[in-house]
Amino acid sequence: MEAQANAAQPANGDSRLAPKTSRVGKRPIDLPKGVTATVNGRKVDVKGPKGQLSRAITDKVDIKLEGGKLLVSSVAPGRDGSRLQGLTRALVAAMVKGVAEGYERTLELKGTGYRVELKGTTLNFALGFSHPVTFPVPTGLTATIPADSKGTVLVLTGADKELIGQTAATIRGFRPPEPYGGKGVRYRGERVREKAGKAGKGGKK
Repeated sequence: MEAQANAAQPANGDSRLAPKTSRVGKRPIDLPKGVTATVNGRKVDVKGPKGQLSRAITDKVDIKLEGGKLLVSSVAPGRDGSRLQGLTRALVAAMVKGVAEGYERTLELKGTGYRVELKGTTLNFALGFSHPVTFPVPTGLTATIPADSKGTVLVLTGADKELIGQTAATIRGFRPPEPYGGKGVRYRGERVREKAGKAGKGGKK
């Protein structure tokens, strides 16, 4: 039994301790025209037409700049290395796209009297409460309200994908869409599952 167990072990030791590579993580990240990147130890900085972003990376991966491309490699043993390699590659790629093209998120306000106004860098929401809801626009983001929307549409733009997503989620959380009638704040294109009221069920009163 012991001989069989020894035979089952790899000749070069436990294979689980060897670094593994992510199929997605090993893909080079191309830097578009007008975008520059700098790797300083565990920190990556990217700069482009839409802004500048920085991120500290884990010591489980290495990242280097070669020939106008960013390369992410795994240095951690086992499966954690490949997972972190793929995650880091996705985060850095999002940074590059953000400073090159920017991101956009659109929110829609559904409900009688639901409106949003921008005063300086503060958003003022009327969402059916007895008081207005104020929200300061985070640094690095731009909030615009199309004139033809009459205050029912809010567009967030910026280079930081995570910041836009978190900001949009926070605003949506002020008044999530209701299951009856769908009133509230929703993402453009979001499908809200609405429930039929008692009158719509056709049941007995």
